[in-house]
Amino acid sequence: MKNKLHHFFSENDFDFQEPHAGHLDRFERKLNQKKQPTQTSWKWLSVAASIVLLIGFWFGNSHQRQQIDLADISPKMEEVQNYFISTIKQELVSVESNRSLETEAVIEEALESLEKLEESYAFFILELSKKGNENKIIQAMIENYQQRLEILKNVLMQIKLIKTLQTVNDEIFI
Repeated sequence: MKNKLHHFFSENDFDFQEPHAGHLDRFERKLNQKKQPTQTSWKWLSVAASIVLLIGFWFGNSHQRQQIDLADISPKMEEVQNYFISTIKQELVSVESNRSLETEAVIEEALESLEKLEESYAFFILELSKKGNENKIIQAMIENYQQRLEILKNVLMQIKLIKTLQTVNDEIFI
């Protein structure tokens, strides 16, 4: 070990010389110098940011007004949509609470299916915005919600089956 250190220091060229006289004083002077503030005017930046935000809000609101959802059609459709959304959220919470190593693949597959259905729903919203209150589109949107619920219920049944099989296997090995 001692030879390695000696070899390291002999091969590398280190600066062992003392700094020039007054080095510490120059260093302290530089540290104590006050920085001169830059002359950047923040007023124009804040005005520009405000304008950008206003334009963004305006575009966002105009885009939202163009899209129609089930809830915008009638109070009855709003009630239907709220029912499906709340039920789907409850089922998702139930599915996520049962996530484990054994159920991971089943849950991920179901979430992928739900994602595809959500993409389809976004397409239906665009079609509804373009064509208005067409019964075919409204029916497709409701069926989309029903399919999502069906997927979640099937996943919960599969999770229950997996847990039951796991319990039976655990009891056999005991």
